[in-house]
Formats: sequence, C-alpha cells, structure tokens
Amino acid sequence: MAEGDSLSLLRTLPEHSISLVLTDPPYHATKKQNIYGDTAFAEDQHYLDWMAEYAIEWRRVLRPNGSLFLFCDSSMAGRLEVRFSSYFNILSHVVWTKPNDPGFDGWKGKMKKEALRQWYPHSERILFAEPATEGNLNRSHFGQFLREVRQQAGLTMHQLTARIGAHGKVNHGGAVSNWEDGRNTPSREQYQRICEALVETGKVAAMPPYEDVIRVFTMDASKEFTDVWTFPSVRPYKGKHPAEKPAALLEHAISATTNPGDLVLDCFAGSGSTAIAALKLQRRSVSIEIESSWVARIAARVQDFCDMESILKSEQTCEERPLRVFKYQPAQMVLFPVAK
Repeated sequence: MAEGDSLSLLRTLPEHSISLVLTDPPYHATKKQNIYGDTAFAEDQHYLDWMAEYAIEWRRVLRPNGSLFLFCDSSMAGRLEVRFSSYFNILSHVVWTKPNDPGFDGWKGKMKKEALRQWYPHSERILFAEPATEGNLNRSHFGQFLREVRQQAGLTMHQLTARIGAHGKVNHGGAVSNWEDGRNTPSREQYQRICEALVETGKVAAMPPYEDVIRVFTMDASKEFTDVWTFPSVRPYKGKHPAEKPAALLEHAISATTNPGDLVLDCFAGSGSTAIAALKLQRRSVSIEIESSWVARIAARVQDFCDMESILKSEQTCEERPLRVFKYQPAQMVLFPVAK
C-alpha cells in the first residue's frame, strides 16, 4: 500500500512487472466534491491529457500479455477509448448496469422523469484493454512474437500449420495466420504443439511458458460473459467510500484475467476493495491512494482480512508479522503480508 500521488509513484515501478491494472480514477464528468480529484479539471481536455499520462505508464508497467480495466463515466468513455487506443487494444467496452432495489438506486427513483431531456445515465463504463504491439493487423503481442520465432525457425505459416495440425478451411495459413494477425490465441495444448514444432527445427533453443506469452482470459457460461455486467452497487453504510465498487464485480474481473500469484495494481485505491478482492483470490496487490485517511482504512482492512484468513484456515495463509512501515520518497509505503 503506497500513500501519495499515483502518477509519481507509478513512474517508479519497474516495466513489465504488473499482470493486471484494475483501477477507478476520478470520473471528472460527475463533479462530486466528496471524491478526490473529481473537480480538479476545468476542461475535459485537461482531464484527457492527464489520463493519457497514466496510459503511457500503465502500458510500460504491464506485462506484454497483461490486461487493463478502467472505470469511467459514460460521457467520457468514448473520448478515453480514442486516447487510450494509441497505447492499448481496446477489447471490450463493458456496460455496468446496477439492478439496485428501490430506495438504493440513487436519483433514478427520486427524480422527475418528465424533466429528462436525454436517457437517464444509470450505467457506468469499464474499458477492457491489452497493451498494443505494432507489427500485425490487431497489434497483438503474441502475434508479433509468434511471427518472429516462426521466421527464426525457418518455417512458413503453412509449414507450421501442417506440423501442429491446425489447418483452416479458407486460408492455407490456418490458425497460425489468425494467431499472427492477432485475431485470437492458441489454447494451452495448441501452444505446446507450437513449441515442440519450433524447437524441433534446432533453430529455436526454447520457448517461454504459456503464462508468459498468452493473455489470461478464463470464462465459462456460469459467469457474466457478455459485455453487459449486472452487479448491484454497494449499499450505503457508515464509512463507505463514495466511489466504492462491489466486491463481486472486482473478483469477477480479477479471476477472469489473472492467475494465482499474479500482481494486481490499483492506482486509485479508495476503500481498498481491489486489494481485498485480489488477496481473496490468492493474487498479490499493489495499491496507491493519495488521501491519508483512506490509506489508514485500507491498512486496517487488509490486516483484518489477513487475520481472519489465518483464523479460518488450518494452515497460515498470511505470514505472522506486523505491518512494516518505511519511508519511500515521495510517499509512504505500507507493506502487507501476502497470502501464500
């Protein structure tokens, strides 16, 4: 847990060290006085320029096969998508709709409907993206990597396709052509056959593990698999963060796009819900928050979580040591024990 300006701290992180950026910056368009930074920008362009600085840094710190979830207001989503597309492939424009019970649905139930002059904004947006790599049709990191090692092995797309048995019905390059263009990615079994075929040529010494080159995306029919997500928002309670996101939504995003042990970054930590969701799923967490009062609450929440985990499970899941605090310019870092 780091306290301080997240952009300054983000610039100190090593490149390609983060598996997932899951973050909820100020929306700007909502202009809420109780959310830090929400009223900081006089013009939309200033906000977009500020967010573009984050885009550059997020692309730098993300692993090439990492992912990004960016929460934003519906009125700013399109413009953010255009700015971020210089650095990321925008894979999904998720609509988060909130089936809240009457009395817990904000202004939706209270407002005079006859006064509306546009559709009531009852949803929020989440941009889902991957780092972009130039060199192929869909700017895919794996597509570029596969093309380079295939050429190093001295194989054509057709030859590699024949060796792994992945012929297509239309083009002779088959699945290899689609992979190199970034249209999709191979399964674990298909990647194993690719590795064997390339190494057998004697021109490629070794291939990296599947987890190091293929972007994680784990999904099935029992989960929210479309780009419309239905999760009730967090009900009011004493001490609630004004922008707190539901734990179920955060866990859904993390479980679909990371493996256990992966590192999840939240640059606008707020209540610390992203950190708790990551630890609950056996991921590691880096959280940055600028407001001291919320840093203290996050520290307490994470410590409580670790204490509860050690009580509920027979073997210790959190190392039994107190939180260590040390100075890290230009901010203070609070280190938490990480679930094994």
